[in-house]
Amino acid sequence: MNLFQYLKDSRAELARVTWPSRQEVIEGTQAVLIYVVALTLIVFALDAVFGALVKAVLR
Repeated sequence: MNLFQYLKDSRAELARVTWPSRQEVIEGTQAVLIYVVALTLIVFALDAVFGALVKAVLR
């Protein structure tokens, strides 16, 4: 397969893709950001708790 055939096939394939609407992209981005912030806070809290426990055990 040569480069031009590959590019032609790729363009045809992209034409069949169902792209999300702007609103769907915004909602998906918001959901991801909320989950990332929530998981970051959970990991931070667990790190603080386990860090305190280790300090208490080592004293």
